[in-house]
Amino acid sequence: MLTQVAEGVLVHQSALLENNAVVVEGADGVLLVDPGLTGDELACLAHDLADSGRPVVAGFATHPDWDHVLWHAELGDAPRYGTARCAEYLRDLRSKPDWKTGVAEGLPPEIAGEVPLDLFGLITGLPAGTTRIPWDGPRIRIVEHPAHAPGHAALMIEERSVLVAGDMLSDVLVPMFDDDGDPVEDYLAGLRVIEDVAADADVVVPGHGSVGGAGAVRARIDLDRAYVHALRDGRAPDDPRIGPSAKPGWEWVSDLHAGHSQSLARRRASASRHDTQLP
Repeated sequence: MLTQVAEGVLVHQSALLENNAVVVEGADGVLLVDPGLTGDELACLAHDLADSGRPVVAGFATHPDWDHVLWHAELGDAPRYGTARCAEYLRDLRSKPDWKTGVAEGLPPEIAGEVPLDLFGLITGLPAGTTRIPWDGPRIRIVEHPAHAPGHAALMIEERSVLVAGDMLSDVLVPMFDDDGDPVEDYLAGLRVIEDVAADADVVVPGHGSVGGAGAVRARIDLDRAYVHALRDGRAPDDPRIGPSAKPGWEWVSDLHAGHSQSLARRRASASRHDTQLP
């Protein structure tokens, strides 16, 4: 089911992980961002769009995580865009002979047999530095940053004051880090980039969870930043997404948080050993 969140902007949410597919209406059809998750859900989305006379004329993947690069034949063969780095990551993944087996093994067991992979990751990389999605519709700014995943980008639908945040600014998931580079500082840098462009956003659509209204962008940036600062400093975060206050059904996010804490503790220990070995 499509739910309107702003003029010409609709959201279709998956059942399992509350993934938000975003539909933006243009002159000749719609831009479809991050559709998912199961074949039935994707077909339902395709039928909803077809029944309302909205053909898909372009797609966009905010980043290369499996649940953001899915597609279904009934959505058509419109060009599917992403950042150059996102597309490069997916090309490398698909070049492996056993890539489909590897992706399937990482799927949630509840839906592992229901996720279509034939059109998985077929993303056209936009030239590095591209700041607008090339399509005949509202101006959409591409906001690439180093947080969470290679080539991650938020989208700012300027004429509708809507921020499509990808896998950030969620009310159910804590920040998740990219293992490469400096995950903490990269995440904080990503938040600063988003902060710089999203001051006027009236609506925020996270990759997972609830759509937020006026004031939610600021509040969610602050919440994500406080969480990352706590982990960086070795403190227990006071965060409603983990512990007893977590949303029912999302208690497993506490395990995700525990994994973050352990990983960063190992990084700090390794860095400390390296420093003590320096002459």
